Formats: sequence, structure tokens, C-alpha cells
Amino acid sequence: MRLLTAIDQLFILLENRNQPMHIGGLFLFEIPDGASDTFVSDLVQQMVTQKTPPSFPFNQVLYHLAWWKTDENFEVDHHFRHIALPKPARIRELLTYVSQEHSKLLNRAKPMWECHIIEGIEGNRFALYFKIHHSMVDGIAAIRLVKKSLSESPTERISLPIWSLMTRHRHQLDALIPEDKSLLRVVKEQALAIPPAIKALCKNVVERFDKDYITTTQAPDSPLNQPVSSSRRISAQSYELIRFQTIAKHYAVTVNDVILAICSGALRRYLLDINGLPKKPLIAFVPLSLRDDNDSTSQHVGNQITFILANLATHLADPVARLKTINGSTKNSKKRFSRMKQASSIIYSGVAYSRSGLQVLTGLFPDYRGFNLIISNVPGSHQPLYWQGAKLQALYPASIVLNDQAMNITLCTYVDKIEFCIVTCSQILPHSQRLLTYMEEELKEFESLMSN
Repeated sequence: MRLLTAIDQLFILLENRNQPMHIGGLFLFEIPDGASDTFVSDLVQQMVTQKTPPSFPFNQVLYHLAWWKTDENFEVDHHFRHIALPKPARIRELLTYVSQEHSKLLNRAKPMWECHIIEGIEGNRFALYFKIHHSMVDGIAAIRLVKKSLSESPTERISLPIWSLMTRHRHQLDALIPEDKSLLRVVKEQALAIPPAIKALCKNVVERFDKDYITTTQAPDSPLNQPVSSSRRISAQSYELIRFQTIAKHYAVTVNDVILAICSGALRRYLLDINGLPKKPLIAFVPLSLRDDNDSTSQHVGNQITFILANLATHLADPVARLKTINGSTKNSKKRFSRMKQASSIIYSGVAYSRSGLQVLTGLFPDYRGFNLIISNVPGSHQPLYWQGAKLQALYPASIVLNDQAMNITLCTYVDKIEFCIVTCSQILPHSQRLLTYMEEELKEFESLMSN
């Protein structure tokens, strides 16, 4: 058995009917030219009749809310769905189905994941929607696990389903399995990490006077911050990566800063539409990976993340001024975490954001919020990926919304595109798909400013 980390346990504790704590991915494939009409159903049959047992982490079940243990009674029927939408289904119908499934809780008595194959999509396409509990993996690990079930070759044929990766790329999968640590060792590692975390917390007393320092008390009230229901709406769109890279180079900032600026401008337009733009800037909670590598041989599947706060400068009408403010705030936060190792960073985050977490968990401080929304960038693949010859056209990472946090924006880079996925509580934020149109308008405004 493996012990859940503090972050993993937090995702378990946070979950309730109105706040499912799973993440998901929507993968859109093009059926190969010349393929038979039964291509998708053949693929489904191959998956469900495969006798290879599920591999880690797909065989892990929650035990007493503190441990993971191997499920000895795995049944694929509890996890797999094959859906045919009425042909020709548009992306709108696909997103409607995924939105409904993303609203539903996973069964804690089973390994907490589901796989949905969806056919009947216009343009000779089909989709894979995969969701897995956030306590089991973070977004980066989830994308890496799915990538391992795909191929960079259009001619390679893969016999194993996504949840049975044990015999494929075995040396890489062994590296993905976290080391089985004893409780004593975990306690010792955490004890050694406490002094650096305390030192960083003490420095905050001085650093908080820096104009770029973001406190956990300055996020304003906004329409995004209301109690959520269980209903979800997912909106998705792809944009050319080169557009973000060109803006970043021109203004000497990072691509992530440009992404935040585009989101900021779109949020500003959306909130102006509904007469809900606060006078103070929105604050974004931005996950920061603590993984030591950028390849597929990560040492951990579980959650290895902390968070930084970013000033989205939504109170500023000038897009360039917003971008510069965002850049200053993200550099300030990243510099703080660069002084700490992984364990210390997690402890620091647990203390610094404890009141925010308590508010999300209990609602004890209705007038307090540490941030307004989460914006997360998950690395994808630089190479085109294939599944039994079907080319992956797009992948959209769907994340969670929290109580008092009715919107989440998650994006993923894939080949030459940035794939945006917006998840909202549909009862709180109407017409949230407009944000995608506003993102395009923000990109065009920056491109117009650069050409002048």
C-alpha cells in the first residue's frame, strides 16, 4: 500500500456532490482514410476483450482515506463506456455530453477513473474522454499516462488499452511508479523540509511591500466567486502557438505570461458584458510543477505541484500594461519557490494558502477568498500522436471548479497549437463560451499593437 500525500488527501476531503474532484481529458481523433465503417467499434472490442490487467495507477483503490492499495476485483465494465452520438454530431453535442459526464462523481469503492469512447462526430472523427480523480494524479502525470498509450507513428498498432500499460515502455513506466515509502520516512522528510519553509514564510513579512507581491487577501469579490452547483459547462478551442510565442518575444516575457494576459483580457470583456468587473484586479491561482524533468521519465505519478498567485490586472484597459503587471507578479512568485526544494515548497504552500483551502473546504469565511480562479498550463506533446492509425487532432484538459470558484481555465500545448478548455458552473456563469471569442479578439489586439 502507498500513503496518500497531504495534497492527495486534500483532494479527497474537498470532494462533495457539488464539487467533484476529478480531472479529465477530451481527445479528438481523425479516423484514418480508407478505414472500415466499423473502425471505432473494432477498437472498442479490442479494448474490452483484452485480458491484460490494469497497471498502476489504474489498479489503485482508496483504502481508509489514507492509503492506495491494489484492487484485486477489477472489472472493466465499471470504468468503460462506448457512446454513439446521433450522426453527424457537432462539437457542440460532444461538449454537451462531456459536460454532463464531467459533472458526475467517481465511485470511491472502485479505482477512480472512467474511459468513454464517443463516435458519430462530424468530419469522420471520434473522441476519447478520460477522467481520473485528482488525488491519484496531477494534470501533467495524467497527460503523460495517456500519451504512453498512443504512438508517434501512424503505422504502429497497439493491442493494450489505456489502462493496461504494464508491458509497453516498461522501463519508463517503472520510473513513473512512485517509491513505496514508509510512514517513518515520510515524516522524516517532512521534518527536514520544515525549516526552509519557515524561513520563506518569514521573508514574506519584508517581501510583501514589493509592488509585485501578491497577498492571499487581495482577491476581490466577483461574479466568478459564488457557491457552485453540480452542473458543469465545458467550452474548448484551439489557437496557433506561434501567435503566443511572437507576442512573448516582442514584449520580452514568457509564453505563460502571454497566456495569462489573453485570459485576463477575455475575462475583462466577459465581466464587462455582465456588469460584473470589479475595481480591483482578479487574482489567478496558477499551478507550478515541482517535477525535476520535462520528459516522460517522471519520478512520480501523484501530485507534485504547488501554486503561485498572479495579478491578472483586469482593472487596466491597456493590454500591454496588463501584460507587464502579470509578468512582474509571476516573476516575484517563482523567485520565492526557486529558493526551496520540493518538500519545502509543498509545506510553504500548505501554510500560506491554508485559509484559502479552509474556506473552500468549509465555507467558514464567506467574505474571504485567496484567489478568483485557477488557470493551469499542462505540457502536451510536440509530436503528432496516433491511436491505431487514427491521428490525434486535438486534446482538451478539463479540470475542476471549486466552491466559490465557478470557473477554471486549463490549457495544453499540442504540436503547434494551444488547446484551451474552460470549465464553469453553468448555473452561475451563463454563456461562458464567449470567453473563447474574446481570447481571439485579445490576440488580434496584441497583433495589431505590434504591427503599428
